This record gives sequence, C-alpha cells and structure tokens, in this order.
Amino acid sequence: MPEPETLRLERDDAVLWIRLARPEARNAIDPTMRGELRSLLAEIDADPTVRSVVITGSGTDFCTGADLTPAGGGDAASQRPVSVLDYRRAVVPYQELFRTYWELETPVVSAVNGTTAGAGWMLALLADLVVAAAGARWIHVFARRGMVPHAGDPFFLPRLLPFHRLNEAALLGETLTSETIHAWGAVNRLVPAAEVEATAAELAHRLAEGPTRSLGLTKRLYRRSLVSDMATAFGEEATATALISQTADRLEGVRSLLEGRRPDFTGT
Repeated sequence: MPEPETLRLERDDAVLWIRLARPEARNAIDPTMRGELRSLLAEIDADPTVRSVVITGSGTDFCTGADLTPAGGGDAASQRPVSVLDYRRAVVPYQELFRTYWELETPVVSAVNGTTAGAGWMLALLADLVVAAAGARWIHVFARRGMVPHAGDPFFLPRLLPFHRLNEAALLGETLTSETIHAWGAVNRLVPAAEVEATAAELAHRLAEGPTRSLGLTKRLYRRSLVSDMATAFGEEATATALISQTADRLEGVRSLLEGRRPDFTGT
C-alpha cells in the first residue's frame, strides 16, 4: 500500500510498529485512518517478513475512538439531518476494521501509551498481548454521548472482559485507569509510561522469534472457539494440527527437544 497519511510505520527486524499519527486529534480514527489501518492489517499476514506487530499511539494518547467532529467525518456540532439509515450504515466500516484486526494471524502487541476511549478499547484489547502505561485513562465513552456501544464493541468486549465489569464500564461511563483494567485481567503488563514501548518491543521480539505459523493457527483456534460449538472446535483443532505437522518450525521444535537445545524458529 502507499505510504499512509495517518499512520507511521517502523520496522525493527521482523517486528512492524504501527503508530497512530494524529496526535493533534488525540489519535481519533477518521475515515482516512480507518481505511489505511484496515488495508494495512489485511496485508500483514501475506508478508512473511513481518512476524509480529506493535500498535501504539503518538503523543500522549493511545486512541480516543472515532473522530466525531465534522472535520473527522462525524456529525458532532453539525446541524445537518442524519437519517436512521445513515447511522446503520455508519457503523459498518468500523465493524469491518475490527473484524479484520480480530482475524489477523500475525501476533500483535498493543502498547497503550495514554488515554484510550470508545473504539480505542478494541484497538487495545483485540491485541494478543496488552502493555499499558500505569495511570493511563480508559473511558468507555458511549453512554456519555448518549450512544450505544458500536464498532463491534457488543460482540468483542463481552468475550474479553468479565460481564459485570464490562457493565460497570459501559453503563456508568466512569474514567478508569490501566490499574483497573489490569485488575480485571485484560492487561498483560502494567508498567510506568516510560517503559511501555521497551516492554512492548521485548514481547514483540519474543513473538517474532517464535514459530510464526503455529502462533497464527493458535490465535485462530482460540478466537474461533469463542463463537463455535465443541464439534466445530475439535474439527478445527485436528485440521490445524495436520496443517502444522510438516512445517520447518514443527520439525525444528521436535529436533531441538531431542538434541537438548533451544529451537531456532524461522517462521516457515
């Protein structure tokens, strides 16, 4: 894809850093960012040189959700009439973005460097590992704006957060912190703000050094199990086991065990 306008991409060996680059808008997602992010995520699995991803924000915010200002494609502060049908259609591009993100097989670490609000919760929590800055604010903002959760939130978040805790966030709309989200079991590493990127980089490199195809199929199995019955899950497990059986990394894993050494995975 062409160089994006709203994202800054950085490569660190096999790790791809995706940095939301609208700090003047607190990294709110406008239509351009939404399209660029979805296109990029859709391409990552086809690039064998990318073996893990880090998503983070620029400036002092992670992501404050969709940009509701007129300049960002929203109708806030606008007097133009908006029909019910317009609103039904408006959520679809965000649903497609987060479905693409959810189905990504390449491992992802989210580096939550600052405030996370609205759809930013999905950008943070749909990652495989979550690193969050201590004291960073998390605001489930929909009720504050008289909205219902959308952008895929009603599907994803009940699968990622304890039910009554999610109700607390969504119905009360209180400002929470990374410490609270960590206590709820949804943050893997709670660190000082100055250590967020270094911690995310360490985890991303560990993932990038792993058996890439095995990790991707592991992600697929776990995520699909959240919406499938036992028979389907067992069938997919058997298929994944067969698919991985002849990969170079599977053979290296067995060989290294027999030889008493650490495996040297290549992602193939």
